Amino acid sequence: MAWSRWHPQRLDGFDDTTVPANAQVAQLLLGEHLVPPPPLPPDVFLAADIVAEQPFLATADRRWEQMDPGFVQAVLQVFRVMKAQHGYDMALLEGWRSPQRQVLLAARGPAVTQVGPWQSYHQWGLAADCAFLRDGRLLISERDPWARQGYALFGQVAEQMGLTWGGRWQMADLGHIEWRKPGMQAAMRARADAGANASAP
Repeated sequence: MAWSRWHPQRLDGFDDTTVPANAQVAQLLLGEHLVPPPPLPPDVFLAADIVAEQPFLATADRRWEQMDPGFVQAVLQVFRVMKAQHGYDMALLEGWRSPQRQVLLAARGPAVTQVGPWQSYHQWGLAADCAFLRDGRLLISERDPWARQGYALFGQVAEQMGLTWGGRWQMADLGHIEWRKPGMQAAMRARADAGANASAP
């Protein structure tokens, strides 16, 4: 599966204008504080099949503390429900992404990502690419029937938490979830304008 399956391909409607969805995420902040799981061993991300599927994964940032705290709690809630109700262990593939990394990925062409720096929710700590752990191994391929079912459940649970799931996009990104936090559209446009002005002669 191409790396493009794991990165946002469009950012139409930057903000989630559905009040109940945003309220759902906000409500998470009032409840139990979940703690991120311990980091997985680096070798998990260096298996031959994983490198073949996602050659850039080894250098991805998986530090939970780099992401928006409210978003982290929502993602951890999704992980907890996936395990408790559906039996799927989840893994974070990439969370925060630097603008420099976004530039490098964008340079690989539209099959990798169609957005530049500061136009991905990853740069704002509001997006996560996720996959499954089975028998201690990372499983990211949707060709596996168990994983296919898992992605569908993952999308349902994430949307119930008020998050946006990439599986509904035209170029589906099944492991991607993001929080279209209010105000992000203006912030992204301001960054884009600043970049355009800086590059103007």
